[in-house]
Amino acid sequence: LSPCQLASSGEPKCHSRSLPPCLLQTIVMNDCIIRGDLANVRVGRHCVVKSRSVIRPPFKKFSKGVAFFPLHIGDHVFIEEDCVVNAAQIGSYVHIGKNCVIGRRCVLKDCCKILDNTVLPPETVVPPFTVFSGCPGELPECTQDLMIDVTKSYYQKFLSLSQI
Repeated sequence: LSPCQLASSGEPKCHSRSLPPCLLQTIVMNDCIIRGDLANVRVGRHCVVKSRSVIRPPFKKFSKGVAFFPLHIGDHVFIEEDCVVNAAQIGSYVHIGKNCVIGRRCVLKDCCKILDNTVLPPETVVPPFTVFSGCPGELPECTQDLMIDVTKSYYQKFLSLSQI
């Protein structure tokens, strides 16, 4: 196990401010709960989990009970205060704002941002290079649609200018 991985053995294996610094330089602030006893929680390099946040692996209900699945958090992830994270995967270079709820089995791709007080419904996929906000969390404007509009508009203006 890496120094910042929590095992399903029931014994947390992650450093906090009161312990020697983690080799991966990940910071877990006071009053955080990381439920490594339910399933593996892997945290990458240079991550920050601020005070009073809860990180727990995702689960799925079956007729015979509940199954928990591993949670993978990439590198350079910043989770602000008072968040509840129940995601399946969080990519690298992700910022989760204060007081957010990340629903079960959500997938946050690389380089995305979740604004303060956002609630993501279960199984939401946040694309790379996007910003989600609101309750329920929504994509304010899709970069793909925006770029299609910009390039088509530019092309039309270019054609108009070339005909003068």
